[in-house]
Formats: sequence, C-alpha cells, structure tokens
Amino acid sequence: MRRAMILLMLPAIVLAMSSCDRKDKEEDKKAGRLTIAVIPKATMHIFWKSVEAGAKKAGKELDVEVIWKGPLREDDREDQIKVVDDMITRGVSGIVLAPLDDAALRGPVSEAMRARIPVVIFDSGLKGEAGKDYVSFVATDNEKGGLLGGQELGRALKGEGKAVMLRYSVGHASTTNREVGFLKAMKEFPKIEVVSSNQYAGTTAESAYTAAERLLEPLKTADGLTIQGIFCPNESSAFGMLRALQDGKVAGKVTYVAFDASPKLIDGLKKGHIHALVVQNPVYMGYMGVKTMVRHLRGEKVNTRIDTGVAVVTQANMDEPKIKELLYPELDKWLK
Repeated sequence: MRRAMILLMLPAIVLAMSSCDRKDKEEDKKAGRLTIAVIPKATMHIFWKSVEAGAKKAGKELDVEVIWKGPLREDDREDQIKVVDDMITRGVSGIVLAPLDDAALRGPVSEAMRARIPVVIFDSGLKGEAGKDYVSFVATDNEKGGLLGGQELGRALKGEGKAVMLRYSVGHASTTNREVGFLKAMKEFPKIEVVSSNQYAGTTAESAYTAAERLLEPLKTADGLTIQGIFCPNESSAFGMLRALQDGKVAGKVTYVAFDASPKLIDGLKKGHIHALVVQNPVYMGYMGVKTMVRHLRGEKVNTRIDTGVAVVTQANMDEPKIKELLYPELDKWLK
C-alpha cells in the first residue's frame, strides 16, 4: 500500500522539482547571474583566441559566466550544431554564435529562440532577420573590408595588371561578403584583369597551402609570376598563400593583400612579402557579442546591427598606436 502511494506521488514530486528548477533559473536571471554560451566557428585559429579573450573580458566586467565551446575545425557543421543543441539542453541564459553555415545553423537558432534562449549572431551572418529570428548581428562590415582590400590592391598596382583571388569556403557569409567586396573594388580599376576568382582554399592552412600552390603553378615564370596582385579573404587562406609564395621563392615579387592578422602574417607584412592586411577587431567582437546579449537579457534595448570596425594595415601605419592595438591584443590577460 505504501509503495503504491509513493508511486502515485512520484509525478507530483517530479513536477514540483521541475517547478523549483524553473523558479531558481528565473531568480538567477533576475539576480543577474547569467550564463552565456559563446560558440565560435572553430577554436584553433588566432582569430578565435582573440574573440575568446574579448568574450571573457566582457564576462568579467559584467559578472556573468561565459562558456566558450566550439568545433575544432571550421568545416564541422555537425559538431557546431551539437554544441548549440547541448547549450539549449543545458538551459543557458543566452547563446552568442558565429555560424559555420548561414543556412545550416538557422534551424538550431530557431530552436533556441523557441526555447526562450535568445541568440546573438557574431562574425558571420545567418539567413533570417535580426531583431526577429535572432537578437542582433555583431560583426565586421565584411563587404566593406573586401572593398577596402581591393581598393588598396588597385592603388598599389597603379590601376593596371592581372590579379587573382583565392576564395575561402562555401557557406561562410563573412568571407563570401569579403570576396564580393573585393570583386566590386576591381570594377573600379578596369585595366586590372582578375584572371582567377573561382578556386577555394578550404578551411585549414594546410588545405589553403595546397590550393595556393595549385593556383600559382600555371602562373609561374623563370623569375616570378605572370600576375601582379593577389587577394585572400581570411587568416587560414592568407597564411596558406603566404607559405606557397615563400616556398616558391616569389614572395615580395607580387603585390599581396590579405585579410586578418596573426604573428606569421604580421611578420610577412614586415618583410614585404605582404603588401597590406585588412584587419578586424576580434577582441572587440567577442566583447560586444557578450555585452549585447547581457544587455538584452537585462531588458535593455540593443541595436540589431553592430559594426565592430575594419582597418587596412601597411608598413607605413603599422606602428600607429590604434593599429598596434589591433595587431598585438593583450590575450593572455583574459585567457589565463
């Protein structure tokens, strides 16, 4: 009889415990004790380490817990979707996401929003409408960045010559927009012929190195290349191209504009192997991603689009204080 009574009471006990859990979460949110999951495209590039530093800086300033978790590689859509699903199950206060694919991540984001877990998109766009399908989009104006890179290349070539672009990977809105911006800039220089713009680097520096070698091989001459300009739209494609130019003994013999900054790319700029770097502010991007989410959760109005800035860096301006902050961010202070 007693056992039967306990069995009858179990559903009520479970319901009461569930209700208490919900109340605890609601009270935690009211008290400002928030848990923000920051999910990057990958965790292995310097760019993402910089984003992590900015996110953790914001977490410390705002007194919220920041969970940093993402796939190892920028082509592992399934793993990133799993991370999003895990964070929904965990019941985090909010998700700050850099989607690996502007279409594939739309479903998981919708699921999070339906579960009343708001999502801020950062770095790379997602199909849908900011303010409706997700809270806000925090990112570089990537098309503008590509445009600036193309204009810098055009000026350096004095408006004449041949150029190539090594694309990054299909489905990444950020790099696609940079590529669009670069090609728009090339239209401003009708005497510059883009002889190749349909080859892809892939998502790692190694795949980019292989793709760059394949692109450059038919363009080689006895003492250089048949082209005068090169553009690459992100850190891994840029480094793969730099290695291919250096190994082929043609670095510095072609005007090369790359996107993003890392110690090796900065070294290439110093040596004259890279003419210019189009540089984002990933620390600020991570910082504003978390800050925007916390403001939203605390009932403050947030902008649906936040531009985190972009700059063109050359040997001429790389020692300016503001540029040095972009090239040499204090990561260790926040990643310890």
